[in-house]
Amino acid sequence: MFSTHRSWSAGEKKEIYRRGNPVRVLVLGTGQMGSGIARLVFEKEGLELVAVCSRRADLDGADLSRVIGVDGDLNIPISADLATIIDETRPHVAIQANCSKVAHAVDDISTLVRHGVSVISIAEEMAFPAASSPECAEALQKLALDKGVSVLGTGINPGFVLDLLIITLTGVCSHIQSITARRVNDLSPYGPTVLKSQGVGLTPEEFRKGLENGTIVGHIGFAESIGMIAATIGWEIERIEERREPIISKVRRETPFVTVEPGQVAGCYHSAIAYQEGKPVITLDHPQQIHPHLEEVETGDTIEIKGTPDIRIGGSPEIPGGMGTVALAVNMIPRMLNAAPGLYNMADLPVPAAMLGDVRNFIGKRLKE
Repeated sequence: MFSTHRSWSAGEKKEIYRRGNPVRVLVLGTGQMGSGIARLVFEKEGLELVAVCSRRADLDGADLSRVIGVDGDLNIPISADLATIIDETRPHVAIQANCSKVAHAVDDISTLVRHGVSVISIAEEMAFPAASSPECAEALQKLALDKGVSVLGTGINPGFVLDLLIITLTGVCSHIQSITARRVNDLSPYGPTVLKSQGVGLTPEEFRKGLENGTIVGHIGFAESIGMIAATIGWEIERIEERREPIISKVRRETPFVTVEPGQVAGCYHSAIAYQEGKPVITLDHPQQIHPHLEEVETGDTIEIKGTPDIRIGGSPEIPGGMGTVALAVNMIPRMLNAAPGLYNMADLPVPAAMLGDVRNFIGKRLKE
């Protein structure tokens, strides 16, 4: 079996490169994330963007240039028919960027896997699907094994900052009492779907009603991050408590998709505390808002581990969420293709790294023609 941890010599990399055929990539989604991923795939040597699948009926049959802002046709089709586009383009890997929840992701992932296509999903709940949908996770694992492909959930958060990075830092600890992490980020780069889920632009009263009826969800991924951390270091979590509060703006703020006046909601302050044997062991804090700098709020990521030894690490500004997610989705292609068949989270695979140069140099097995 191929080892996901092997280091390749220069000679071996040259031989891999001579295999010639690029990695054929299909992207699902034409929003902010899907478009960003498509642009990066298009730019990377050794990757071939073969098609984009969109649920938007108005884009069916259009050329990708319409979505990513390139002059002239790219001859890369956008299609609403996933099964047909798979048959026509025969991708090696698909990157799913069109939803957040396992329930909305599983049908497309299952279709891809049944066609022998490996999948990277940035759906937040796919970062650790056993947290919200254990039965779906088990079914995807069985299907991936049966079809001989791999499936991975990733993203900046969940998938990296508030879980994988924490897990990595625990590697120097012999004992751990508690983990506290905080991510203060700017929502301005995100599209309307994310902004609506955070209640941006609403009145405080509308925000409260949104929490009650489920239209305001805040951050999706606390259960997944906590589940990934706990499973990796060996903690059993008995319960998770979450809190969501509106961040009320004192100034006017504006993005291409929303305008927030003073007194309206600029974002959501969402936190989660996980308990083991009645004691809080994991605390994750995640206030998100558009243009926080307008009220002199600095973005940043901070992780503190109480243990042997104590660890505290942080930086400002934040690791950019949009750019980071796009890069992770593309950079994990070799890690995922090199892995044995199955369903993976980010803690299961070798650490992510930038792919500088031809992507084929990072892949250690022959891909199907």
